Formats: sequence, C-alpha cells, structure tokens
Amino acid sequence: MAARLMYRWYLFCRTVSPLGLQAGWLTKAGQSNRSPFASMTTYNLSQVADNLSVKELESKPLEKPTRWEDLIMASSSIEELLSPEHLQDLGGNHAAFMITRLSHLASQQKLDHQNILNDNRFKQLLYLTYKEPSRIHQAVLINLLKSLYFLGVSPQQKELRSAEQEVRWRLRELSYRRLASLAAYLTAYIPKEKPHELLGELLAQLEMRWAEIEDASTIAMLMGKQEYLSPQLRERLEDKSLELAAHFSPEDIRKIAVVLAQQNLRSLPLLRAISYHFIQRHFAIQTDILLDLAFAFGKLNFHQTQMFQKICSDLLPRISELRPTDVVRCVKSFSYLKWLNLPFFEASAEYFIHNSKKFTLSQLANLLISYARLNFHPSNKEDFYSKSYHILDGQLGSLNPSMLVDLVWSLCVLQQAEAVHFQAVLLPTFFSSFFGNWTPVRQNSWLKLMHINTTAQLESPGYDGPFLPPDKLTLQDLGVDRTPTSLQTEVNAALIKVAGDETKVRFDVHTPFGWKLDAEILVDTENNPLPVAKSDTLSVDQLSKESSALGVRRLAFLLWEFPNFSSRSKDLLGRFVLQRRHLQTAGFVIVEVPYHEWFNLNTEWKKTQYLKDKMQKALAKDLAD
Repeated sequence: MAARLMYRWYLFCRTVSPLGLQAGWLTKAGQSNRSPFASMTTYNLSQVADNLSVKELESKPLEKPTRWEDLIMASSSIEELLSPEHLQDLGGNHAAFMITRLSHLASQQKLDHQNILNDNRFKQLLYLTYKEPSRIHQAVLINLLKSLYFLGVSPQQKELRSAEQEVRWRLRELSYRRLASLAAYLTAYIPKEKPHELLGELLAQLEMRWAEIEDASTIAMLMGKQEYLSPQLRERLEDKSLELAAHFSPEDIRKIAVVLAQQNLRSLPLLRAISYHFIQRHFAIQTDILLDLAFAFGKLNFHQTQMFQKICSDLLPRISELRPTDVVRCVKSFSYLKWLNLPFFEASAEYFIHNSKKFTLSQLANLLISYARLNFHPSNKEDFYSKSYHILDGQLGSLNPSMLVDLVWSLCVLQQAEAVHFQAVLLPTFFSSFFGNWTPVRQNSWLKLMHINTTAQLESPGYDGPFLPPDKLTLQDLGVDRTPTSLQTEVNAALIKVAGDETKVRFDVHTPFGWKLDAEILVDTENNPLPVAKSDTLSVDQLSKESSALGVRRLAFLLWEFPNFSSRSKDLLGRFVLQRRHLQTAGFVIVEVPYHEWFNLNTEWKKTQYLKDKMQKALAKDLAD
C-alpha cells in the first residue's frame, strides 16, 4: 500500500515534460489515414489526435525544448532519426518519444511498417519502453500506445501489453479529453465484437466521468464512435452538448453538425440549439464552416430558414473566391433541403458562366440536377446553357448510367433536353439494364426514363426516336402506390359527392407517361360527369379513343402535399412541374388541389364547393386556351 501511495505521489508531483508538449505539437505536423498524429477535422472524424486542449496548455508551464528534442523533431528520415548519436543514454521516456516521431515519419512517407518492426534499433527503443514504463510521461505514453497500434505491433507482444497495462494503471490520472482521444483511436484497430480490456475500461471511465466534458471537440470525437458507446453515454453526450451549446464557437458548431451528419444522427433538440446559437453570431463566419454547415443540415434534412439565410448572405459576396466544388456542394445541399434562395442561385449560375472551364462534367451534372430539383431557371439562361452544352457534348457516355439518367431527366425538367440527350438513354442497349429486378434506385431510374420518353414524345416534335417500347410503359412495381394520405382520403370522398356516383370517378389512375393521377373525371359538353371505366392503367389507345369522343374532356386531379413544394413557398418542385406540364400536353384538363388551400376548408359543403369551383375554372381556362 505504501509503495502504491508513493507511486501516486510521484505521478501527482511530476511536472510536465517538454517531451509531452512536443508530442502534442507533433500531431500538427502532418496527417494520414489512421495515423496517430492525424488531427481531427470535419472532413474525416475517424482521424483523432492527442492535441492538448487550450485549458491544458494554459494550466501547465511551457518548457523550452532541449537541443536533443530539437534534433529529434528536425529528423526527416528514419536513418537520421535512428542515428547512433540519438540512441545514446536513452531512458524509457526518450525512447517512447522517438517511437512516436518514428511512426509519424512512417505515416508521412508511406514507409513499410514491417521493415521498421524488424529493425534492431526499433527493437532497442521498444525494449527501453518496456523496461521503464513508469517513467514515461502521460502525453508521451498515450502517443506511444497509438504509435504501436499504428505500426502494427502484435497485440501479444510484451512491450505493447506493458504500455497498455501502464495506461490502465493511470486511467484515473488521465484527463477526459485524453481518455476520449485514446478510446476513439483504438476503435479504428479493435473490432466492436472483439473483447479488449483496455478499450472496455476506457469506455467505462468515459461513461462514469461524463460530467468532466468541457469542449465540443471531445463530444464530436465520441459521437463519431456511436457503435462503441452505451445508450446511456450517448444520451449524456447529447445532454452535455445542449448544456455547452451557448458557449460553442462557430468551429465547435461545425464539428458537432458534421459528426451528426456523418453518423446520420438527427437529434432535433441539438440541431435546434446549435442553429439558434449560430444565428446569434453577428459577425462573418469562415467560408469553410458555412459550407460544412450547409452540407450537414442538408444531409440531415433539417430546416432552419434563418440559418440558411445567414449562410447565403455570408457566402454571396465571397462566391467568386470559391472553388467549383464548393459552389456545387452548397447548391446541392440547398436543393436537398428544397430551399431556393434566388440571389444565391443566380450568383451560382453567373459563377458557372465565368468559370465554366474549371468545371468537370460531374460538377456540371450535379449543378443541373440541383437546379432541376428546385425548378430554378437562371435569368441568363442563353449563356448558361450554351456553356453547359459545350461541356456536355461528346462526354455523356463517360457518366455512370444512373447519373446520366438523372442529368437527362433534369434537362427535361428545365426544358433544355435535345435529341442527342434522348438518344443517349433511350437506346435499348442502355435502358435494358434498368428494367426488372427492381431495387429502389432502379425503380427511380426507370420512372425517370419514362418521363424522358414522355418529354421526347410530347415536347420534342422534331425528335423521331428511339423511344421506350410501349409494353414497357408500366407503373406497376415502381413504388408509385403508397398508403393514402389524409388529403387524398378527404378529396376522394368529396369527389364522389361532386361526381354524383362512384362510377363517374376513378382514383389512382396509371398513365403511360410515367405519372399517376390522383383522380380522373370525364365530362361532356355540358360539363356533366360521365361514367368512366375502372381500369387500373390508362393505355395510349384508350386515351386516343376518349379524345376522339366528341366534346369529352378528361379532368386529371393532382393533389399537392406539403413535400411537393419548395421550403417556405408555394412553388412546386421541378418533378411536379414536369408532371403538370406533361399531363397538360397529353390533353388532360388539370385540376390542382394544394394542401394549404384544402385544409383551410372546415365543412363538407365548403370542400365540395371548392372542388366544383376548381373544376369550372380549369374547364373555362381550357376553353380559353
């Protein structure tokens, strides 16, 4: 007991070695995958360093490095580092520091780890750390253990086990940040299903001492390892984030938001808290932080209009300084959020016009797909599309099939598709790979191919083929049939009353154009409903037959739900604008029922009168056209 108390006293009284400080400084020298020195960034949160926190640095005196330490840090090769003059009179702490520097060089220069492990000089250093583990300072010990894992030292080797045991002895003395750093690093090398004593004890300490968390970096570091954490610790991390959110810097907010996005953790209380405190920052935010936040909130589909406005207003004057990758990434994020900021999108189109030579085919494709999703048409469309075609011409075949379908479909939405684009995707050799063996991705691609085919048939009079085969124009098994919403249920019930008979209205009508009608009613010259066949699919022949009937007009009811609109607006997304345009061109009289109008009607009488009024206005407009 006395010996143990003396050892504790020794650890407590020991001052911080310049080697420990250098070990923290060393982590900033370079980055590489799974390197013990790779600093944690918002772009790769699996890379974790043992940088000392600001509070730790301020609480410990900075000692001037010795000449020997300067020489070690200045070594630029293994041979220079392991030169004889550096290996004289070494203790365990110095040997551990040299191994740390050695692993850094191995990471930086992509050296063969096996050659290092077989080097007798390395074995000598390793033996010194085994011989004097208690003399190794804390920061150096943590980095030593990371280095041994990085270099691939066998878990059964006594030197590695000795370093692990020494860390286990000192767990109570280690700061929470160092515990989190080591635990996060070890998860990259230790499978979750494989028991590991040190990692288990680290996680237990982290859960027990969660109240010691003081910074966002530690929270982000641990949140990035969700699969290793207990449900209790996950909740504690979120609670601690909410407690500290008011003090987060923009960089802290970025770290938390990005790790939530990478882990697909849509924690609404935390997202609301960090967005609120971000909005309160009344000063300019760094560009890379704004871009990362746009990405994170887009990935999590979290809407906060004031935050988006701040991001756009801060980015707008700097857009000319951005790279094409950043412009496209930001536009793409906002398109996923269904949020259209006209000044920013116009600026992105102008940016492309002036920097089109810097754009790759993939970047342009993503830009066009984002524009189409929001139905955004640049004001200077002539210049924009002329430069777009210059990049697209002759390169369409280099895109992967799914991306090519998305691009051509987007050009259809934007009314910019040409014969060369149709031919690229409507040839049997191309589309045959999409039909059948349905997966959600292939279903979506086939639906878009049907929309492209419809555009070629109805909106491109000069185009003479190829087209999709008529027997393939089916909506069966394509995921268009879903559980009826409350809007659909209420409108369907009201339509039966308006039609006067169930035989005079049909619902969920499949068309050969790639679109499904929510409901359809046929009317005669006096606008009286007619009996309509109860077929599931409306064929092209049936359409032409009905069209030839004197005075018969087809009313197609399209119910617009909340997700069909851009955020905070009454503007339809590109997909639904295309649907309305196609069905109108095909000869349907379109009756639109938006949710924001329907749910303001509070009586059955008002609902039936609303539908009758909508039908009369649509028929009158059709006659006027």
